Amino acid sequence: MRHSQREKPQQLELPFAPFAPRAALAPPTPTVAPPPAPPPRPAFLRVIQGGGERTREPLTSRDSVVRVLVEAGADLLLRRISPERAEAIERDVNEILDIFDRVDATPGLMPVLRRKLDALEALMGETRDRRRRPGSAR
Repeated sequence: MRHSQREKPQQLELPFAPFAPRAALAPPTPTVAPPPAPPPRPAFLRVIQGGGERTREPLTSRDSVVRVLVEAGADLLLRRISPERAEAIERDVNEILDIFDRVDATPGLMPVLRRKLDALEALMGETRDRRRRPGSAR
């Protein structure tokens, strides 16, 4: 029989003292005063007092278009709009975001972008009107 040339794996051993005196396990007392506590951090969320009026944000940026998608997703989850309408909104938003990217390289596409943004605003206006009317068809 041949013996393997490989070395046997080494095992690390940690001291185990389950019945060690309590003083031996206690951390040493600090001789230096601990640093002062940092000032309290401001809250991430804050309440903004408003008059209860809703304002329609004009669709002029990528962020405002993405907020439309988030709004449609919330409406879909709350069953205020149909899946078909949510898909139509998602399709329009994706197309508009793609045009936003292309407008950076080709400014001549700006009229196309404006037309698509106007169409999305009209679709969202219709969607918001439908959701305000109880019992309306989705």
